[in-house]
Amino acid sequence: MIVAAHQPAYLPWLGYFDKIARADLFVYLDTVQFEKNSFTNRNRIKTPQGLQWLTVPVKIKGHLSATLRDTQIDNNQAWRTKHLKAIALNYAKSPYFSTCFPRLEGLISHNEENLAEYCWYQLRFWVAELGIKTELVRSSTLPRLGAKSELVLGLCRHFSADHYLSGPLGREYLVEEDFDQAGIRIEYQAYVHPTYSQPWGAFVPGLSAVDAWMHCGSEALQFKR
Repeated sequence: MIVAAHQPAYLPWLGYFDKIARADLFVYLDTVQFEKNSFTNRNRIKTPQGLQWLTVPVKIKGHLSATLRDTQIDNNQAWRTKHLKAIALNYAKSPYFSTCFPRLEGLISHNEENLAEYCWYQLRFWVAELGIKTELVRSSTLPRLGAKSELVLGLCRHFSADHYLSGPLGREYLVEEDFDQAGIRIEYQAYVHPTYSQPWGAFVPGLSAVDAWMHCGSEALQFKR
């Protein structure tokens, strides 16, 4: 069994979904700590002026020491309206805008106060839209398994996995000897980003999946193992 895991992400990039699609089971890490300036609550789109961040604001008090399960969205700010306006302005001429934007409106406008719950709602939309059949499990439904390398090894043992698919940054904290002793193979994701027609200069990879979705449509983005 191949297991992969990742923290929640807002409007994730295509590599996030590649990792999910290549696994038999994906663990949604909603019990890890919130990281400032990560992609958990923000992502980027392309505009004529360059890249623009779309950020979900969170309530500041205590959020850096809280888990994502406890991180609250600051809904006193009109961020949903701003994000939708930015997307509409910059993707109105994209081939699939008329098909995709009404659905995106519902996705972003979803009323939720908790960041992990909000990203979970989005994740289920995206995996269905991209044809991904991988089983999804929330870490908050599992026993406490430690942190970092210990957490990942615990997840693999819990699900009797013999293969863990890690992101490239896993090289910085995974204790590979422990996995070797447990008979678990570690594979580091080496995602090759597809290119497609994209306006305003040279192609920019790694943007929110919204960019590829608007330009290519869901049919062209189906993830198959």
